Amino acid sequence: MQNKHFRNGPSQPSNRPGGISFHGNRRGNSRPSFNRGRAGGRKFSEFRDISKFVNKAVITEEAPCFIPEHKFQDFLVDEKLKANIVKKGYVIPTPIQDRVIPHILLGQDVVGIADTGTGKTAAFLIPLINKVLVDRTQRILIMVPTRELATQIDDELKMFARMLSIFSVCCVGGTSIGRSIMELRRSNNFIIGTPGRLKDLVDRKALVLTQFKTVVLDEADRMLDMGFINDMRYIMAKMAPLRQTLFFSATMSHDIDALIKTFLKSPTTISVKTRDTASTINQDIVRVGSKNKLDVLGELLTQKDDFSRVLIFGKTKHGVERLKDELVKRGFKSESIHGNKNQAKRQRALDLFKSNHLQVLVATDVAARGIDVSDVSHVINYDLPATYEDYIHRIGRTGRAGKKGKALTFVD
Repeated sequence: MQNKHFRNGPSQPSNRPGGISFHGNRRGNSRPSFNRGRAGGRKFSEFRDISKFVNKAVITEEAPCFIPEHKFQDFLVDEKLKANIVKKGYVIPTPIQDRVIPHILLGQDVVGIADTGTGKTAAFLIPLINKVLVDRTQRILIMVPTRELATQIDDELKMFARMLSIFSVCCVGGTSIGRSIMELRRSNNFIIGTPGRLKDLVDRKALVLTQFKTVVLDEADRMLDMGFINDMRYIMAKMAPLRQTLFFSATMSHDIDALIKTFLKSPTTISVKTRDTASTINQDIVRVGSKNKLDVLGELLTQKDDFSRVLIFGKTKHGVERLKDELVKRGFKSESIHGNKNQAKRQRALDLFKSNHLQVLVATDVAARGIDVSDVSHVINYDLPATYEDYIHRIGRTGRAGKKGKALTFVD
């Protein structure tokens, strides 16, 4: 029997308890206004209806499976590293891992374009850990847009590099810069950080970028979207001219193409992106109408057997905090992540969510690319995202690793 998978199909209206209306009508008369947007992303004002929020995951028996060219044991990496890969349960590479790892092992510049949740982190960590094992003098810089993503990469690095005497330091805002400076005095093979904190460390002469012969720009489109372009250019200009540069993104635009031409030399471009959103995500809308929006959300969350681990996205830091407080008052175990919280509080909230001590995590878009939590049952867009790219990355927190997930967007 062929494996079951999911594909888009025609959306069908369905009813839920509590009088909440889910609609999949692509020709609906309700056309909310999407007027906000940032450079580098498609504004929602470009869309004349809400069809982008509706995509049904339909079980079928037909579509082809991905057949990799390699197994992890086939890659020319150190045997101890292979043992750690096996301990993590990795056997068959994902498409991006299968195609990118051999090129990185050859020392080539690489541009990797792939959907969120498809294993991009392991695609660059595995060959770069091997690079350090071959030459212990190697220092590698990994630049990412958010604190959460930096922490996630650092955690994954530690698992792959267990017992290999490979060390790293995570340099992000919201933490003590003095501690980062102290940790940088030690011997670290990997420096993982956000552009603003890395620039501060360079300015303080705590980080000498000419020592790095390898740099990874992960979620480069998000860094561009968040206004980090000047910091990125500053950092890249101070790096060794002869280097290996790895550039990963979930989306491609003219601005991203310009960055690639500026930062990389004759790169190998590998795209395994087949669609904007994963076919495993059942996307729908919730029409609020004349009802109280918070009451509608509360009715949804009381379906605890279904809404077991819910990530809710809001527009502003203060709005997210207020929503979390209201949910706590209503008896829902909730926490929040946003820019006004220091890194320790953000990490604590994320850890509680990961360990199932919370039903709900409410976040601003700062978390959209940094949350890697297994089995998020639902992503709810309580406030509309600014751009379609933001929508893609929000809902990409569910339906990961081939599992089924649901994404709901509130509309008037």
